[in-house]
Amino acid sequence: MKKITAKQIVCSAAAIALATVTSMIKLFHMPMGGSVTLLSMLFIVLIGYWYGPKVGITAAVAYGLIQFVLEPAFYTIPQILIDYPLAFGALGLSGFFHEKKHGLVLGYITSLLGRYFFTFLSGMVFFGTYAADYGMSAPVYSLVYNGSYLLTEGVITIFIIMLPPVQNALSRIKQMVTE
Repeated sequence: MKKITAKQIVCSAAAIALATVTSMIKLFHMPMGGSVTLLSMLFIVLIGYWYGPKVGITAAVAYGLIQFVLEPAFYTIPQILIDYPLAFGALGLSGFFHEKKHGLVLGYITSLLGRYFFTFLSGMVFFGTYAADYGMSAPVYSLVYNGSYLLTEGVITIFIIMLPPVQNALSRIKQMVTE
């Protein structure tokens, strides 16, 4: 098993910092948490894409803990674990695609679906009581509520990373950080 290098730590820290700053730029904010940000998840997904699942998931969990410190939503210990280290940690799943063709897009989609799964679970279990206010069952409410912001940011991000100039820039950055 490869050791994590100083370069990986520094590049991961820079990506986490960029993700943290862009997470504060909210294009749309949901009333009970969640928002469409300026591509904040992409910076975390990039870490896994660059270095694989071990570094990606570790950095993503760290990012989740930072998000908890910056904007805590504390109801119960299980809710905190699902909403922060697990949901954000899922962004590191991109690491399983770091050597694949179209790895960034595949990794981003997988990571987004992983985060969506955990936010859906949290919404259903811990926030499902709000569903009745909207005439929905808890699972449908959680799917709709969490999908409204996560999938919106996902579609925007995928569109942007598919642009040829962005693909070229991200390819050069990957080459620089992995040499």
